[in-house]
Amino acid sequence: MIHKIKGLHDDGCGLSIRAISQELGISRNTVRKYLRADEVAIATAQLDRSREKRLDEHRDYIVHLLGAFPKLSAVKVARKLREKLGELEVSDRSIRRYVQMLKRTHAVGQRRYYEPVIDHLPGVQCQIDPGELRGVLIGGEARTVYFVAFVLSFSRLMYVGVSFTPIDTAGFIQLHDEAFRYFGGVPEECVYDQTKMVVIQERFRELTVNQRFHEYATAAGFRVHACEGYDPESKGKVEAAVKYVKQDCLYGETFIDHQGLRGHVLDWLETVANARVHGTTHEVPRARFEAQEREHLRPYLTPACLDREAQAGAQRRADKTGLVSWRSNKYSVPMPYQCAAVGVREAAGELLISDLESGERIAVHALCTEKGRIIKNNNHYRDHAQRITELEAAIEAQLDEDVGRQLCRLLKRTSPRIYKDQLRAVRNLLREHAPLDPALTAQLVERPQLTATTVQRYLEAHRRAQARGRDDVADPAPARAPALSLHQYAAVGRSSGQELTHEPA
Repeated sequence: MIHKIKGLHDDGCGLSIRAISQELGISRNTVRKYLRADEVAIATAQLDRSREKRLDEHRDYIVHLLGAFPKLSAVKVARKLREKLGELEVSDRSIRRYVQMLKRTHAVGQRRYYEPVIDHLPGVQCQIDPGELRGVLIGGEARTVYFVAFVLSFSRLMYVGVSFTPIDTAGFIQLHDEAFRYFGGVPEECVYDQTKMVVIQERFRELTVNQRFHEYATAAGFRVHACEGYDPESKGKVEAAVKYVKQDCLYGETFIDHQGLRGHVLDWLETVANARVHGTTHEVPRARFEAQEREHLRPYLTPACLDREAQAGAQRRADKTGLVSWRSNKYSVPMPYQCAAVGVREAAGELLISDLESGERIAVHALCTEKGRIIKNNNHYRDHAQRITELEAAIEAQLDEDVGRQLCRLLKRTSPRIYKDQLRAVRNLLREHAPLDPALTAQLVERPQLTATTVQRYLEAHRRAQARGRDDVADPAPARAPALSLHQYAAVGRSSGQELTHEPA
C-alpha cells in the first residue's frame, strides 16, 4: 500500500492526495502520513514485529482459551471475545491471523501425551481394525462393503478381509484365519480397539473379553491387547490402512459381482499396497517381510474350534415362537430349541439347522427366495388335530361309543372355537364323577346345545340327588322365559292415517 501511494504521487508529479485517496479507497490523512514519512523509517517499522497490535491487550485471555481448548477455531475465539468485551474494533480476518500467530508461537495443550513410537521387533505385533465403505457399485447396485484390515507393525505387510454382510464375531474370527494363512504365521500380539467382537466390557482397564474370540485367540496362540476407549491413535498404523483401503482400493471402482471385488482386493494387495515403497520404513512391505519378519512369525494351523463353527455354519437364536431368521425369512425349529442358539448353514438349496453342542441336524427347510416369509414345519409344534382326536377317544372310552360321539359333536356345534378346551374340561368332569348313569348321559345328548359348564351342573345335581336318595334329576339349568314377541310394538310411533289440524285460537 505504501509503495502504491508513493508511486501514484511520484514526488508531486503524479496524482494529488485527494485523487490517491479516491483511487485506493483510503483516507487523505493516511495518504499524507505515508507521504511525509521517511522510507527508511517505514521499512524499519514494517520489520519490527514487536509493534503493538490491537488484540495484544487480550493476548493472555486468548492464550488461556487455546491452552484449555487447543482446537478452538478463530471464529469461536472471536465470538467468546465479543461475549466478554462487546463489539471489537478488529475484523474477523485480523482475529484469525492473530490466533494463527499464537498457535505457531505458543505451546498449547493437547488432548493426550505423545512420545515417539519405536517400531516393534519383527513378528511381535499385528494391528487390526474393521471398516466399511458405502455406495460401492456391485452389479450395478450400490452396496456397503465391510472389511477388516490387518497390518504387521514391523514390515507393514497388509491383508484385507472382505465381507458383504455386517461382521459378527464368527465372521471376525474367519477373517483372522484368512489373514494368518496369508501371512504364513501368527504374531505374538494382536491390537484392537474396544469392539464388542473382542471386548465385552472395560472397567478400570480390566477387560471382559468375548468368550468365543478368546477361545480362538488361545487356540491360535496370540495375545489380545485392547486399546483404551476412544483412543484410535494408539494403533495408528492400521487406522491409516483403513483409510488407504477406502480411498485407494475401493473408492471409484465398479465390480461385476462379489468374486470380482474379492479378486480386485487381492490383486491390489500384491501389486499396490504390499509392493509400494512405504513412506515410513522407506522399504517395500513385501520385501521387508520376506527378509526380516517371516521367520519370526509363529506357525499357524486353523484351530479345531473354527472347524466346528464352519461345520455348524452361522449361529442364530430362535425366538419364543421357535423361529430363526435367515436372509429376511424365518424358519421353524423343534419346540425344545425355542429361545436357544442353533447352527445354521446353506447347502444345495436347503437350510440346515443343527444342534451347536452335538452337531446333530434338527431341521431341514427348502430355502425360500422371497422375503418376509415364515417357513414352518408343523411337526415342530403341537399337533392340535391329534390332541383333539385323543380327547374325543378318551370321552368315548368313558361313555358308550355312540353316546360319546354324539356328545362330542354337540360340544363342537355349540362352541367350535373353543372345542379342544371344552373336550378337555368334559373329559376331566367325566373322570371325576365316574361311574356315570346312562340315563343321565342320554339326557345330556338330547339337549339342543351343550357346554362343559352345563355338563358340570348336571353331574353335580345328579350327585346331590343321589345323596338325598333320589334317582330323578330335573334339568338343573335355569328355566328360560318364553321368547317375548315384540310385533305389537311395531306400530308405535306410526301414523294411524288420520290427520289432525290445530287451528290457531
